[in-house]
Amino acid sequence: MKNHKLIITTILISTLFSCKNGDEKADGYGNFEATEITVSAENNGKLMQFNVSEGQELKKNVFLGYIDTIPLALNREQLLVSKQVVVSKSKGVLSQITVLNSKLKTANINKVRVQNLIKDNAGTQKQLDDVNGELDVLKQQIRSIEIQNAPVVNELKSIDVQLLQIEDKITKSKIINPVNGTVLVKYAEPDEITVFGKPLYKIADLSTMQLRVYVSEPQLPNIRIGQEVTVKIDSGDDMKSYAGKISWIASEAEFTPKIIQTKEERVALVYAVKIDVINDGSLKIGMPAEMWIVQ
Repeated sequence: MKNHKLIITTILISTLFSCKNGDEKADGYGNFEATEITVSAENNGKLMQFNVSEGQELKKNVFLGYIDTIPLALNREQLLVSKQVVVSKSKGVLSQITVLNSKLKTANINKVRVQNLIKDNAGTQKQLDDVNGELDVLKQQIRSIEIQNAPVVNELKSIDVQLLQIEDKITKSKIINPVNGTVLVKYAEPDEITVFGKPLYKIADLSTMQLRVYVSEPQLPNIRIGQEVTVKIDSGDDMKSYAGKISWIASEAEFTPKIIQTKEERVALVYAVKIDVINDGSLKIGMPAEMWIVQ
């Protein structure tokens, strides 16, 4: 009889202990996310080379391929020829200005000489007037030629700007990976025709994942940025734990998202919290997880 009572007591204690553990709830529920970057084409043309595959890990600034640049190169050569023609015209105009400036210098010397002669009563005012008249004519001629040369100068500037634009397009025809990360989706294949803004692939840094959870207002005093927490995911019949650190807490409340299932929690206002978790390769985007505040 005593053994029978002992067995019943043991069962009751085990049941109570199991119920107590079952009632424990996490401090927050949410899903893992990562900053995803869609890399798009920055030029139009045929995709000549594109060395990307889904799941591939890429380093920042790695060359992945290029878009056909032959049309741009031909356009550049045409502009360079046009520039040489314009430069030849400009040289002819500038040579005229050089000759006139030389004459202007001589006329100024003659003016000084006549002024000195007048001081010594060896020259006349007419001589000085003639020299001043010659100076005025030369200055007007120089101004006239400079006005004629202005369109040539502007044309040269326009060609230089167009050459810079082409060089920029040629540079942007190279596909350079912008960040360290893992290729999530590949949208294009070699030999396809692409256009500016067309997505080529999507990449994200999965080495550190962000768990976005939602907490109620009464929980806010218990959390802070930089605080270490425990993050748990399903792993078979058990839970796998990770160390996490709170990196962001929303400043405004929002209605509980649909991932919270109970009716009472769905109508409550909550605050979003992001937790950084080092990924060991098991964490995936969209995977559900729990946040447990370390006591």
